[in-house]
Amino acid sequence: MNKFAGLFIVISSFMAAQQKMSLQDCEKAFQENNLQLLAEQYNINMADADILQAKIWELPQLSGQINAYNPENKKIFDAGQAKGAQVTQLIYMGGKKKNEIAFAKSSKELAQLQFSQLLVDLRSQLRSAYFDLYYEKLKFENTNKQLGYMNDLLAAYKVQSAKGNVSLKDEVRLQSIVIQLNNDKVGINKNILGFEQTLKVLTGVTDDIEPELSDSEAKDILAAQPFGDETELQKKALENNADYQYNLKLIDNSKLYAQWQKSLNVPDLNLGAGWDQNGGTFKNEVNLLVGIPLPLWKSNKGNVDKANFAIQQNQKNADFQKLNLEAKVQAAYKTWKSEYDQLAQIKSDDLNNMELVYNGMVNNFRKGNVSLIEFTDFMDSYRETALQIYDMKNGIIQSAEQLNQLVQMKIFY
Repeated sequence: MNKFAGLFIVISSFMAAQQKMSLQDCEKAFQENNLQLLAEQYNINMADADILQAKIWELPQLSGQINAYNPENKKIFDAGQAKGAQVTQLIYMGGKKKNEIAFAKSSKELAQLQFSQLLVDLRSQLRSAYFDLYYEKLKFENTNKQLGYMNDLLAAYKVQSAKGNVSLKDEVRLQSIVIQLNNDKVGINKNILGFEQTLKVLTGVTDDIEPELSDSEAKDILAAQPFGDETELQKKALENNADYQYNLKLIDNSKLYAQWQKSLNVPDLNLGAGWDQNGGTFKNEVNLLVGIPLPLWKSNKGNVDKANFAIQQNQKNADFQKLNLEAKVQAAYKTWKSEYDQLAQIKSDDLNNMELVYNGMVNNFRKGNVSLIEFTDFMDSYRETALQIYDMKNGIIQSAEQLNQLVQMKIFY
């Protein structure tokens, strides 16, 4: 009884370590738990703080004076008849504050675009890893099925080989297929572990994720078509791609920065009032204080020139990003089209026939109607073809995801 209880606990803990999740479930967990996304959000909060800081003026300054030494009465700190006070406030001229605030608001828009691009990139990684895991699991299942039969067959041949009923050459031929299947299984399992790790990091889910995707859903995804050709996709990418929009916004941002730096050349005004007990023309006189730097030269000329060069640099970078984005969309579309057309040549009947032939070969070999050489040649060919078909299907989805990542809108229907 204790053994059965222990076995139940082991099985339960194994099942608990795996969690079936649809793609929508993974995306929801990703948006709620992804640490990179949560950290990037603080850049927007910091940009809000920069806007707040830009609106704050310099504090007014209060200064006072008292007598340090009275030479007539030879007194130190004779403050009774000699003291005064002043209050001054820096008044910004030339639209400095307005330009600083406009630059800070533009920087926040850049932070928002960076967040949007990170969201797109990480979600694309999530979807890519999800489908990678889905097809690797199918490959693992298919390989395991073949391996189970071939291991049983090899064990039987080893018994007969030891008795001298079959040749050692036949045993080695079967052994080579088993070794290859085991090698495939190890490689596939390694890929599965890598994709599971990626999904854990992206979603914050600590359990191994089991893709919950039906065959019909997978077929619908494979059959989806983009709304337009590569020219239309390029146009939509230029309108929606956050990375490209960031480079365009960077030009406006650098222009606002240049305008702000230019306004810093305008002298500011110090305005205030002062009271003097005895030091002025009159007793207890109140004076208006005005101070302004003499604009003998442009004190911020270097920064203005630097800002103007930044505008030109950002314009060139935006032009490059435009060409780069268009080229990437074109390449991604052609890759998707090529892989889609390649899989379309393989009809559903062909895939069904392949499984029928596989089952037929296994049954006929058991009945002795097929030679070992024919059987092993077919099994080797079937093994490679099965893996290639899964890779072809996954390749179509990965190409579509790359297009989605570039265009950044729903394009497959």
